Amino acid sequence: MKTILVTGAYGQLGNEIKDLVSFLPQAEFIFSDVDTLDICNKESLTEYFNKHNLDFVVNCAAYTAVDKAESDQEKANMINAMAVKFLAEVCSQNKVKLIQVSTDYVFDGTQSTPYIETDKTNPQSSYGRSKLDGELALKDNENAIIIRTAWLYSKYGNNIVKTIRKKGSELGQLKFVFDQVGSPTWAHDLATAIIEILKLSIENEKNFKPGIYHYSNEGVCSWYDFAQEVVRISNINCKVLPILTSEYPVPAKRPAYSVFDKSKIKNSYNISIPWWKDSLANCIKEME
Repeated sequence: MKTILVTGAYGQLGNEIKDLVSFLPQAEFIFSDVDTLDICNKESLTEYFNKHNLDFVVNCAAYTAVDKAESDQEKANMINAMAVKFLAEVCSQNKVKLIQVSTDYVFDGTQSTPYIETDKTNPQSSYGRSKLDGELALKDNENAIIIRTAWLYSKYGNNIVKTIRKKGSELGQLKFVFDQVGSPTWAHDLATAIIEILKLSIENEKNFKPGIYHYSNEGVCSWYDFAQEVVRISNINCKVLPILTSEYPVPAKRPAYSVFDKSKIKNSYNISIPWWKDSLANCIKEME
């Protein structure tokens, strides 16, 4: 029986993994969040690892308030970079394999073709820089997998889908940018992919292939398209208007193009990825 620690268990992804534990009966899961384990404290981490005989860690803990990170750089850096460094060190000492979740914000979004894992990183925000520093803490680590994702949403926690449904019902009109393009990710689908990687790695250690992978749902849309689809599926009487990014100023710069090439994760782990519209419909169905 293998033991898997999932940090950031109260978040969207942590909760979705929790729903899927029955698919991995050959493992025992421990779900922790800041109330049971402070990953920003190396002493606490070391003590925790000494008490628990762990085989894998899936780090879903992150500082994700993108705009707030501009004025709260220290905290963003602590959670997204330093904590990952501590985790990496403690995992290495204990021969524990680590799966770290990262973001499209490590790129500047100036490309016009889907990003592959080896494309040059160039974060344009404090959040993006803190997540890239977390990735760099795992550079050349033979016991670590980094999965970059984008536009994450779920039935759990606060997210864009819930906001569109709530505001759309209340206001009857919403404005969304049409010049930021990407691929949304249902956290349930990403959790399923992580469970599959864990399952294959438990079956055969050689299946744990360190390095960086990209994961989001299939297909491409703008935030305007995405909002339109949320409104349509939810049967909300709401008009969605397209606007330019320049018309909606925010503290943190967003990548204008966040489309991933997912060939590597699909080929390495034989993972099939659902289309974003199908996944969105399934998520909304669960919400209702």
